Amino acid sequence: MHLKKDHKPDTRTGRFQWRRVGLIAATLVVAYLSVFTVSETEFVLVTQFGRPVREYGDAGLRLKWPFQGVTRLDKRAHLYHPRPSEYLTQDKKNLLVRNYVLWRIADPLLFLRTVRDRAGAEMRLHDIVWSQVSAALGQTELSRLVSTDGSQLRTSQLTLEVTAECHQIAQERYGIDIEAVEISRLNLPAQNRDSVFSRMRAERDRIAKRYRAEGEEDARKIRAEADRQAEELLAEARKQAEIIRGEGDARAAAIYGKAFSRDPEFYQMLRTLQAYEKILDEKTIAVLSTDSELLKLLTEGRNGRLLN
Repeated sequence: MHLKKDHKPDTRTGRFQWRRVGLIAATLVVAYLSVFTVSETEFVLVTQFGRPVREYGDAGLRLKWPFQGVTRLDKRAHLYHPRPSEYLTQDKKNLLVRNYVLWRIADPLLFLRTVRDRAGAEMRLHDIVWSQVSAALGQTELSRLVSTDGSQLRTSQLTLEVTAECHQIAQERYGIDIEAVEISRLNLPAQNRDSVFSRMRAERDRIAKRYRAEGEEDARKIRAEADRQAEELLAEARKQAEIIRGEGDARAAAIYGKAFSRDPEFYQMLRTLQAYEKILDEKTIAVLSTDSELLKLLTEGRNGRLLN
């Protein structure tokens, strides 16, 4: 008869398995903490105890020590809209100006050491843009910013100059590349708007009066020239009429003379009858003496014979 022995688990084997699991887990954790990826749209800075030690800008898989950290910065362009600010132009006009700034990170290490994040960057940008816009507008008259004559405007040149100055300052101090500083809106402060509009209306009225005066002067010149030309045309027409009338009278006199020379008595009688027709009508009463030349044709006839 055999006695059955109690079976006891091998504790050494269990401890070995747990150690192996722990080692695998630790290896995975270390691998997880040592590997990171870099995207196309970002810069990645590896930091050690808060201090940047390496920079990566190309996309891909990268390695680091587990105790090192990773800081990611967006390399894409950012659009910043500073709050509207009031500026003074060269001719002492107050303007309320709204800008926008297009910027991106150029030097990640300098950016991280000076401003650290986007909020800090935009605070620095506001100060830079405000000072440069203020200086530029202080050297520019209002008429070079707002005008109906496009050739007088200096807005584009002004924004290019401001962009160049802001770009240089931001890149040197903060590692920021400013691509554009543009003016999106110009307005007048509420307390000055009415007075400025009144001056603008007065100026437009003055210009309108000047234009009307110049127009009236030109109209007077045109009318005077037209009157002169009309008088010249009328004088020439009267001259031609007198010439034609003289020629007609001469031809008529020649015809009359020729007719008179053929039969003087008949011609005299015809002229007398024409005179009767002009001076006598049904309502005319003429009282003449018997020896009047006008009655000879009626009393003596054509040949001087008395008419019964």
